[in-house]
Amino acid sequence: MSDLPLDERLVRRLVGRQFPQWAELPVERFPSGGTVNAMYRLGDELVVRLPLIEGGVEDVARERTWLPRLSALLPVAIPEVLGAGAPADGFPWPWSVYRWLPGGIPEAGALSEPVPLAEDLAGFVAAMREITLPDAPGAHRGGPLSTQDAETRAAIGELRGLAQEGIDCDAVTAVWEDALRAPEWDGPPVWLHADLMPGNLLVDGGRLSSVIDFGCMGVGDPACDLFPAWNLLPADAREVFRDALGVDDATWRRGRGRALSQAVIALPYYRETNPAMAHNARHVIRAVLGEDA
Repeated sequence: MSDLPLDERLVRRLVGRQFPQWAELPVERFPSGGTVNAMYRLGDELVVRLPLIEGGVEDVARERTWLPRLSALLPVAIPEVLGAGAPADGFPWPWSVYRWLPGGIPEAGALSEPVPLAEDLAGFVAAMREITLPDAPGAHRGGPLSTQDAETRAAIGELRGLAQEGIDCDAVTAVWEDALRAPEWDGPPVWLHADLMPGNLLVDGGRLSSVIDFGCMGVGDPACDLFPAWNLLPADAREVFRDALGVDDATWRRGRGRALSQAVIALPYYRETNPAMAHNARHVIRAVLGEDA
């Protein structure tokens, strides 16, 4: 976590000096399970998003560049940058003001409309894949699955030392090795959100209303956007999601491996510091190991 002295007073100073038109609006920290950025409500219509760690700085520039180009091409709302903040007052990095997007974060196991939501998610992923904007950046985690092998195996080793978690690490290893054996994507790289975690999705009435946090976006292996199959959707809706996207076996195996890798890395790292991330990681591991291979 960041050691920055980031609080409501600092955010109020940053906004007041750089965006005087919003200086009188109330500022309130918005609770989030995110680990890269902090969010502060700015009045009723705006939100300030600031990096918590240096690794989030590139995401700021990426969103400023690409979100305006993507918004008209996608079937649901995405963040709209309304103000580009600069480092000041002891805060060392760029930051942004966005229009506030209403909606709730979906929770695995508590979805009111899982099948329609699966269809909505497939529609979003399909629309991303159809984008043809030139000069796209490479997506975070969008390269060959083998690049994640060392980190994933190290995390599995850590989980073996956490007997209280009750995870079958031999079964986890078997799924991971199956994913590594799957043929790699040999088509052109496709546009990806690349971080379709529940916390980056907003729903209204059980249906997908917005997708947020595009800091990992870019082009790469289409398996990278299959995360919702295991981190959110129950088994029947998972099949709807797969069928709607026409996912072949190799891509599905890579997608399952990518979701599992992210979960096994996250669990030992966040189990004491971020209950939301750890909870979702456990859910993904259960969902993957419970799926017929």
